[in-house]
Amino acid sequence: MESDRTDLRRVLVREAMALLGDGTAEISLRSVARAAGVSAMAPYRHFPDKAALLGAVAEEGFRGLQAELEAADAAANGADALVAQGLAYIAFAARRPALFRLMFAGRDTACIPREAGDGAYGVLARRVAALSPGDHEARTLGCWAMVHGLATLSLDGRLSAGPESVRPVLALLARDLGEE
Repeated sequence: MESDRTDLRRVLVREAMALLGDGTAEISLRSVARAAGVSAMAPYRHFPDKAALLGAVAEEGFRGLQAELEAADAAANGADALVAQGLAYIAFAARRPALFRLMFAGRDTACIPREAGDGAYGVLARRVAALSPGDHEARTLGCWAMVHGLATLSLDGRLSAGPESVRPVLALLARDLGEE
């Protein structure tokens, strides 16, 4: 019975992510239940309210972002890995804009871990620590702020953040990271 409950929770999160990706104007527990083919009350066994469901969706988004950053980091070495991470971050935002915005909408469950070993932020923190002597925390935050800003500006239509226009900016950041 417990695995059925866990499975339904996963199904509800997956359906909410699909509705979010489809551009559904308003996600509700009822619309997610309908998409999952369960009763309107079934989601309440897993989530007390819509905010809890959206928090779980955001957490799943952060896991996906972490996986993409880890793959990008593994595909390159040194400063090139930092550039690859930045490009992967921006591509994630472009591919899944509604999820990306939800992830950073200020929900408590979607906060960014600040410890080097945790989550998507941890992938960045480890690469920065490997590249740069000095204050890793400030440098990691600066890298994240730049890449997040580029992704957000692109989503808002204020910047063309295609790889050809962003790669030189990220390369400058990566090159200058170790210089003091």
